[in-house]
Amino acid sequence: MVTHSNDPRIVGLDVYRVGGAVRDALLGWPVYDNDWVVVGATPAAMRQRGFKPVGRDFPVFLHPDTAEEYALARTERKTGHGYSGFEVHASPEVTLEEDLLRRDLTVNAIAQRVDGPLIDPFDGQGDIEKRILRHISCAFGEDPLRVLRTARFLARYASLGFSIASETLALMTEVSRSGELEHLAAERVWVETEKALGEPSPEAYFTTLAQCEALAIWWPFSAEKLQDGLAALQYVPDDNPTLLAHWRYALLVSVLDDVGREALAEKLRLPNAVTQLARHVALTLSLLKEPLEAVAVLHWLERLDGFRKPDQVATQLTLVSVVESVGVIESAGVIDSNYAQPLQAAWLAARSVSPQELIAQGFKGAGLGQALREQRQQAVSDALNG
Repeated sequence: MVTHSNDPRIVGLDVYRVGGAVRDALLGWPVYDNDWVVVGATPAAMRQRGFKPVGRDFPVFLHPDTAEEYALARTERKTGHGYSGFEVHASPEVTLEEDLLRRDLTVNAIAQRVDGPLIDPFDGQGDIEKRILRHISCAFGEDPLRVLRTARFLARYASLGFSIASETLALMTEVSRSGELEHLAAERVWVETEKALGEPSPEAYFTTLAQCEALAIWWPFSAEKLQDGLAALQYVPDDNPTLLAHWRYALLVSVLDDVGREALAEKLRLPNAVTQLARHVALTLSLLKEPLEAVAVLHWLERLDGFRKPDQVATQLTLVSVVESVGVIESAGVIDSNYAQPLQAAWLAARSVSPQELIAQGFKGAGLGQALREQRQQAVSDALNG
């Protein structure tokens, strides 16, 4: 039940809770944020009540106390390519039903009055009961981002038995073939993908994109590589929600070669931390495909910049332990060996080599670097063979 009906800033406004908050409440899913639509109001009226305008493309206001978003009812008309190619019309004459009609899926087009009753002109409740993600109208195809969003919703709700309506999947395929997805900003693609990777069934996002012919537009996966990458998701070593998506991304792309992985990171304009984690994960899984040798292990430690940033080695050692506990993926080439303990021993041995002792012995410059590397390699070798 909505609890702010006595809020003096709200009283007198025709206000409805909309979108994900209503959908998730009906599903029994956790609700973290509320979005509101205001019918019959003007920007001036909202400002007079103390709401703070934040929308550039259409009138959206923040409640001065709760910081929740209140958007004026609006309609949209396609005027260009991509996610932002729309002309927005917001006025007191726009009805609630017109505002709901512009939304993507029926389950996202349910409104709730401040005093409780639901307004559901497109039978979103029926589709929730049927566990179906269905588009509202053909206007769905005007926004290519909705292809990714629908796939992301399936990644969230597949475990509840949801599927995408066949006619919606057909429309998503039409959008993919139209070339509109190529006009999406890389940052928007990554935002949707990052969210999907944090959902309970991230594989549903990628298999759906493959099914509607959208995957190849942004992701360089063959069918076989995609399956290998999705299989690798079981190796996630950290269930911290803030890191889960990044670990899953790194494992997913570990099946790509270095060139393909770096090109994808640049194409998606990934944060540096995500790109770096993907490099390290690929490096570690590659190490596990061969018998351990001192040269390869030292190279691994150096590529991880472990002697300056030991936490990066610790993180990858955690991954190695998870790989051992989960088992092997034959298609990924990871061999069935107990590597966590010898790698830990090799790492401790390499760290024990003291640059200061070598300096005291008279080494300096390039000679110091060479001697340090030789002693570290010997220490690694001794640890592996000990």
